[in-house]
Amino acid sequence: MSNRFCFVIPNYNHELVIEQTIQALTRFNLPIILVDDGSDLSTQQVLSQIDQQFELVTLVRHSQNGGKGAAVDTGIRTAQKLGLSHAIQVDADGQHDLNDIDKLIAKSQACPTALISGAPIYDDSISKSRFYGRYVTHVWVYIETLSFKLIDSMCGFRVYPVESYVKLADKVNIGKRMDFDTEVMVRLYWQNVPVHFIKTKVCYPQNGVSHFNVWRDNVLISKMHTKLFFGMLIRLPKLLYRKSKKWQK
Repeated sequence: MSNRFCFVIPNYNHELVIEQTIQALTRFNLPIILVDDGSDLSTQQVLSQIDQQFELVTLVRHSQNGGKGAAVDTGIRTAQKLGLSHAIQVDADGQHDLNDIDKLIAKSQACPTALISGAPIYDDSISKSRFYGRYVTHVWVYIETLSFKLIDSMCGFRVYPVESYVKLADKVNIGKRMDFDTEVMVRLYWQNVPVHFIKTKVCYPQNGVSHFNVWRDNVLISKMHTKLFFGMLIRLPKLLYRKSKKWQK
């Protein structure tokens, strides 16, 4: 059975560049699942216009804001209902270099069971605190997986194998906000889902809107790493066995 790709775009109050993003994605002639995660009235109206304007777009709405992870989850489950095999996650704020989508799709076609993720190359638009703060999560992920393979777990530019994701999400309560991207990648890795990376440029637009809540999201991320650390301890024999098999090759 051939792979059937779609785009999943979580959106919470991003109205400035979303139409340009959708327009750029139409060249791929793939379904676009746009998830309105409880946006304000102004953004709702923009998204409704986009839904009417573009035939490829399926608009799904949350009545209340549930978080980025909740929106991606809804998008991927909608993809499953539509009979699609792979969901390409793209942020709505213009951070991602859409020219690299061809590379993501090509790698996913070559490795259809794998999670394919962007490995960010940042320009000067990223703040120093954000840039260096990411390394805290990188170190934790190396510990939680006993591996340096997951070189970046925070990039939201990736291709999910729908079946593997839904199978995991049906068993485990994955974080629904800024903790989502990292947790789902670590847990898929634990489930022996291959993970591959494609280098991609990432920029932070001057007019971009950040929904990172310093207190709430740092607490959630800290709790996530605590949970994953103890999850690693439970899986320690299996992870060490996987590591030993690689050494033997």
